[in-house]
Amino acid sequence: MQVFVVMQRTGRRIYRGYILIFALLCFPAAFAQSGAVDGWPIFAKVKFTSRLFKKLNEYYLVPFFDQRITSLAGTEITVKGHYIPFDGPRDQIIISKSPLASCFFCGGAGPESVAEAILKSKAPKLKSDQTITVKGKLKLNDKDINHMNFILVEAEIIEN
Repeated sequence: MQVFVVMQRTGRRIYRGYILIFALLCFPAAFAQSGAVDGWPIFAKVKFTSRLFKKLNEYYLVPFFDQRITSLAGTEITVKGHYIPFDGPRDQIIISKSPLASCFFCGGAGPESVAEAILKSKAPKLKSDQTITVKGKLKLNDKDINHMNFILVEAEIIEN
């Protein structure tokens, strides 16, 4: 009787092992992820309202970060998009979900389609519209109009 029970348990372990191997072979991308969350779908859920900044006498779109979004502050986020050149420190870059011709600055995209990355080190030489993937910790900005609403700090370019 004991031998049968041991064989039964061993059989289940082997069966579970086959399922795990099957899953790893069929869905390698799901297991290869670094744990970082894709930022663009999260950013797309943020609502914006137009607000007058009296000192500048200009209207700007200001984000409303709900609990779902604020709970992600400090979380590791990745964004894959297009490098947008700007005059700023060499350790800061702008990345857009859309190419330059249709991005937030030149086209019809909204502020949810751009992010700022403050890199751990100087950025390599990048070309305008070059597709890159950046990973960093999410910082939300709804006050400083000199920075993007979505900022990745301690960031690094993981693919270019």
